[in-house]
Amino acid sequence: MSSGKKVHDRLLTERSQLEEAQAAGVGRTLATYTRLSGPGWLQSAITLGGGSLAGSLYLGVIGGYEFLWLQPLMMILGIVMLSAIAYVTLSTGKRPFQAMNEHVSPVLGWGWLLAAMMANLVWAMPQFSLGTAALQQNLFPNYLAGDSAKNICVLCLFLLAAAVVWFYDSPGWGVKIFELSLKAMVGLVVLSFFGVVVAMSWKGELDWISIAKGFVPDLSLLWRPVTGLHSFIDDSSAPEFWTTTILRAQRERMIAAAATAVGINMTFLLPYSMLRKGWDRAFRGLAAFDLSTGLFIPFLIATSCVVIAAASQFHARFDEKLINQPAADITGSYRENLEKRVNAESVSGERFVLSESEMNSKIDALPSADRKLAYMLIKRDSLDLASALENLFGKGGLTQKVFGIGVLGMAISTIVILMVINGFCVTEMTQRDGDRVVQRLGALLPGVVGGLGFLALWGDDQARFWLAVPTSNFGMVLLPIAYIAFFFMMNSPSLLGDAMPRGMLRIVVNGVMLVAIIAASIGAGLSVWANVGWIGVAFAAGFVSRPH
Repeated sequence: MSSGKKVHDRLLTERSQLEEAQAAGVGRTLATYTRLSGPGWLQSAITLGGGSLAGSLYLGVIGGYEFLWLQPLMMILGIVMLSAIAYVTLSTGKRPFQAMNEHVSPVLGWGWLLAAMMANLVWAMPQFSLGTAALQQNLFPNYLAGDSAKNICVLCLFLLAAAVVWFYDSPGWGVKIFELSLKAMVGLVVLSFFGVVVAMSWKGELDWISIAKGFVPDLSLLWRPVTGLHSFIDDSSAPEFWTTTILRAQRERMIAAAATAVGINMTFLLPYSMLRKGWDRAFRGLAAFDLSTGLFIPFLIATSCVVIAAASQFHARFDEKLINQPAADITGSYRENLEKRVNAESVSGERFVLSESEMNSKIDALPSADRKLAYMLIKRDSLDLASALENLFGKGGLTQKVFGIGVLGMAISTIVILMVINGFCVTEMTQRDGDRVVQRLGALLPGVVGGLGFLALWGDDQARFWLAVPTSNFGMVLLPIAYIAFFFMMNSPSLLGDAMPRGMLRIVVNGVMLVAIIAASIGAGLSVWANVGWIGVAFAAGFVSRPH
C-alpha cells in the first residue's frame, strides 16, 4: 500500500472516530481528542526551548514568585490566536499566506511571512549561545575553553542540526532516534526542575501561599519594583536610581518571557503542520483541544517550576563575601552595575570620567544596600543558573551535567525547529511548495545566520545565557503583526463564508482576540521604546497606517 493511500485511509478513520465520539457525548469526545492530539505537542516542542528556559530563569531571579502569572497568561492569549489561525486554515483548507494576501492584505501577509523569517534568524542566535554555554561551561569545561573551542561548538551544533533537517522527511530510524534523544534531553531538565520543586516542598522550604498569589496577574509590576527588593531600595543611597534600573530590568525580562511563550514563527508553523496532517473542518474541535492541552499544560508546569526554582535560589540573594570584598577585586557584571551607580552622580548636570582608583574609592564608599542590589542584578550565566538544581542533585558536577544536557537538548531541538519553519517560509515566499531543494536551502539560513551572528556579536566576556533576553525582546516587536492579521482573517466573509462566527459567538471571539492584540502591542511598544525610542514608534505607526 502506498504512503498516500495510508494517509488517506488514516484520515477517513480519524474523521469517522471524531464523528462517532461527538455523537456519543463529551467524555468520549475528550478521550478521542486526547488520543488524536499532535500539532499542539509539536508547538510545545519549540516553546519549551532555550528561550523559555532562559526567560523563566531570569524572571525568577528578578521577580521571585511575583511573575508566575506572566507566562501562563501570555500562553493563554497566544493559544487564542493560534486557535484562530487553526480555525481559519481548517475551515477553508487554504494555505494561510496566500489566503491572507488574497482576502485581507498583502501588506499583512508579507509582513507576517517576513517577520516569521526574521524571528527564525534572530532567535537562532541565542540557541547557539545556549548550546555553546552548555558545552563549554556545564559539560566539558576542561576541554572546550577559549575562542577556538567556541567556534568548534558552533560548527558542531550547525552540522548536527543541518543533518537532521536535511533528512527530516526521509524514511529511516536515524532521525527518529535523534528526535527521541532530544525529547529525552529536554524532558530531563523539565523533570529536574519539577523534582527541585517537589524536593523543596518536601523539606518545607516553599511558601505555597506566596506561590499561589504569584499566579494572580499584577500589571502594576510594569511601573513598580517587585516587593522582594523594596527594603534594599529604601536602604540604598539612591532609591530613585535603583527604582529606575530595576524597573528597566523587570520590563526587559517580562517582555522576553512573554515573547518566548508564543513567538510569531510558531504562528507560521501551526497551520502548515495541520495541513500536512490532512486535517480539515472535522478536526477544528480537536485542534482547539490539542492546543489547550498539548501546548498549555506542559508549558505551565515546566515554566512555573523553573521560575520557582530560580526564585528560591537567586531572588533577593547575595554572596556576603563578594559584597564585602574591595572594589579593586570586583569584576564582571557586578562591577559594571556598581560603576553605573557611581556614574549616576553628576557635577553640574554633566557626567564625569573617573580614574580607576577614584572609581574604586567611590565603590568602596557605597552603602551595603547599593552593593547588594548591584549583585542581585548581575546577568547570570549557565554555570551560575545550573545551581538552581542543587536542591535535587546537590552541589558538584552532577548538577552541572544534568543542566548542561537539558540545555543542549533544548538548544539543538529549537535550532532544528527554527530551520524547519524557515524552510516553510521560503517555499511559501517562492511559491515552490513541495520543492525539497528550496525547502532545505531555506532551512539552512537560520543555522548560518544564527551561528555567525552569535560568533560575531556576542563575546566571551558576556553571559551567553543572557543573549536569549534581548533577542526575545526583538521577537516581541514582531508578534502583533501576526495577531492583527489573524483578527482580520477571522472577520473576512470572503475567506470564511458560512464558517465565519456570527452573533454573540463573534462578539466573544473578537473580544478575546482584541485582548490578545492589546497585550502583544503593549509588550511590543515597551520593547520598541526601550531600544529605539521615537524612531521605532514612527516606523510602527507607518506600518499600521498602510492601507489594508
